Amino acid sequence: MGHVHSVLVRVGADRCAATARLAAPWLRPYVAGYGAFRTGTTADAAQRRVLPLNLVTLIVDFDGCGSLAFGPRGTPEVREGACWLSGVTIGLTPAGARGLLGVPMRVLTGTAVDLDGLLGRRADELAERLVAAPGWDARFAVLDDLLTRWLRPDLPPDQRRDQPPDDATVRGWWRLQETAGRIRIGRLAAELGVSRRRLESGFQREIGLTPKTVARVARFQRAAQVLGTPASTPGILMGAFAAAAACGFADQPHFNREVRAMAGITPGELRAFLQYADQLSD
Repeated sequence: MGHVHSVLVRVGADRCAATARLAAPWLRPYVAGYGAFRTGTTADAAQRRVLPLNLVTLIVDFDGCGSLAFGPRGTPEVREGACWLSGVTIGLTPAGARGLLGVPMRVLTGTAVDLDGLLGRRADELAERLVAAPGWDARFAVLDDLLTRWLRPDLPPDQRRDQPPDDATVRGWWRLQETAGRIRIGRLAAELGVSRRRLESGFQREIGLTPKTVARVARFQRAAQVLGTPASTPGILMGAFAAAAACGFADQPHFNREVRAMAGITPGELRAFLQYADQLSD
């Protein structure tokens, strides 16, 4: 499950670099994936456009600017002083937010908070072990190791620190990610065997966003993945058309409007920022 948390507002002197990795198979109900990044800019010039996303995103910063947890959001935000320059990201699903942080996603929706306040001493252990690891493959292995230990999905319910999220809400959330939001909410409720009202209340209680907003964000994120793939986007207009066709937009004008609303910039500008990156290597 790919996701794009943010892009630079202005490019730096050096190109960005990034890579992504899936979590271990047993963690995937809880962890949507990992990312590693180097921004190519300096702390005093750091400014990022945080994009709509259906995950809780943990940013573990290696450069001393402070690690953060971002909640899901349905609108973009230009964040000043976004001085995370090099590190890793962890995308948490609804079950992962409950299991690791002990709170539903909605507590963090639309906000960003210090990771220390959520993880306590575990935040220091996480950062120390990641910095000490000899390369990105080793760092991803550290994440698998620590998250397996902390989430402990094998524990019986009476020994877990979290309460399991509503099953229909979780299944509905996953269905919207899998279909990139191309399933009607009424049909989704019928598939899940619940009323539309119950589905909507479950999303508000667990995610903090409506099912319609989650679907819209999922569609936008799928489009961002297409735009960020050079092999499938030989030109700005062709890339925009491919994204629109692949991701369920009615037509290209609809696609253009949605990207402007969800990213605050045009599809061509978003594509340029997404592709202003090299593959991160050890």
